[in-house]
Amino acid sequence: MSVMTTATAALPAAPPAPVWARRAAHAIALCALPSGLWRIAMASGVPVGYSDQVLRDVFAIPGWGVAYVVGLSVVTELAALFPLLLVTDRWRPLRPRTLAALARTASGVLVLVALWQLAVALSVESRTYLSSGTAHTVWAAAFAPLFAVPVLMTAVTWSYTKRHRAGGQHV
Repeated sequence: MSVMTTATAALPAAPPAPVWARRAAHAIALCALPSGLWRIAMASGVPVGYSDQVLRDVFAIPGWGVAYVVGLSVVTELAALFPLLLVTDRWRPLRPRTLAALARTASGVLVLVALWQLAVALSVESRTYLSSGTAHTVWAAAFAPLFAVPVLMTAVTWSYTKRHRAGGQHV
């Protein structure tokens, strides 16, 4: 005879993520895509508005700068896929409490990254390297979606935390 105790009882399932949270999580991944593609184009030698001398001297392209820029793009996109873990009901690699802590940390980091990107975007140095107004406009269009990421990530994190508290899994 098997008796179910609190230690062996299954935790109640959390309610599914609302549609808006799922859309926000997917939007985060899409927001990171333009800047990643822009960086990969830069590393591949596509003219993105920087002279060959600036690419060589400032970004070390060709050279180790290619690995750095492509690696940065890959890491950024992987980080942007993280919120999908907060809205999925199929795969749970971590306990809800651990995932919630990671999500809150990621939200804070993303706010700092967005502020840093804003500082870089507004710095005189970043604008002087670009060769034309068109190049600057394309650069701004590629990086502008990143400013939505902290707000979206905070909303998805809030939704995750609220759902798991409501489902009986205290986060």
